[in-house]
Amino acid sequence: MTFALLLPVAFAAAPLRAQAKPTPPTASAAAAPQTSSAQQSPASRTTPQGQPASQEEPITTIKVQVNEVNLIFTVTDKKGRFITGLQRQNFGLLDDGRPPEAVLGFTQQTNLPLRVGIMLDTSSSIRQRFQFEQDSAIEFLLQVLHLNDKAFVEGFDISTDVAQGFTNNVDLLNQGIRKLRPGGGTALYDSLYKTCRDQMLDLPEPGSVRRALILVSDGDDNYSRAQESDAIKMCQRANTIVYAISTNVSPSRDKGDDVLKAISEATGGQAFYPTKIEDVAVGFRNIEQELRSQYSLVYRPADFRQDGSFRTIYLQALDPRYHVRAQKGYFAPKPPQ
Repeated sequence: MTFALLLPVAFAAAPLRAQAKPTPPTASAAAAPQTSSAQQSPASRTTPQGQPASQEEPITTIKVQVNEVNLIFTVTDKKGRFITGLQRQNFGLLDDGRPPEAVLGFTQQTNLPLRVGIMLDTSSSIRQRFQFEQDSAIEFLLQVLHLNDKAFVEGFDISTDVAQGFTNNVDLLNQGIRKLRPGGGTALYDSLYKTCRDQMLDLPEPGSVRRALILVSDGDDNYSRAQESDAIKMCQRANTIVYAISTNVSPSRDKGDDVLKAISEATGGQAFYPTKIEDVAVGFRNIEQELRSQYSLVYRPADFRQDGSFRTIYLQALDPRYHVRAQKGYFAPKPPQ
């Protein structure tokens, strides 16, 4: 596995230009529903012209099909408000240190179908906060799931318990969440590794989807055999964003909070740190809004090889007022056996 170093100085010479007739990423992208949330985050959406904006950090995920990459990303201003209305020429891109061979499609505010997993820490350390976390997770699913979306529910301590597999039925997901009971040690890295491998890596989907895990935990691990880096690599291999909501509501951050930040940033997600347990619901609402405010860029990488190596991505808005957060890269598929 090789890693290429992307240099910002080279990036400026690689604005995105269409080298082939643009085509939609997939039929499923066009079919994805629009969001309609009863609860909105305090900030609203902005465009470059200055309309109201939402206060979320941008995120990204990757879907690789043969030699095409579907890059999902979000743009914010310096205050964290979403920026809409940008065009493909407003961005520059390097894939494994090179400009793309061709830009095949660019869509604003894409709503690709979601495949979402709720991972609730059921170890003894969160026992007193568990019911509120259950309630917040159920409300999140009620708001975020639309016609073409699916979710699963899982509890974890020293092992994982998939209480409800992928479904669009919120009642079944509700029942699954209510069945979970706290108790035991914590094998966070093992659980995250296993969940990405078993639930996300080989989804039988005919088109492009976005894969995300919502990890509700204090970030502590006292039982895993896997390392933090093992869990992160498996998430990247499964093209899965991890959002983390910390259940540590003490005034100061601890090691577990740093773990949640490292995992979420490496996978293109974000970590949220409620100051009181009631704010866990706010974290869920922020994630919901983030999932529905994205761009889609489909391109063909230059010098692409199906060798299983990790290919770095460097995506940047050419306007310095805007910030793009993108997953750091993706694993190329291995050659067919």
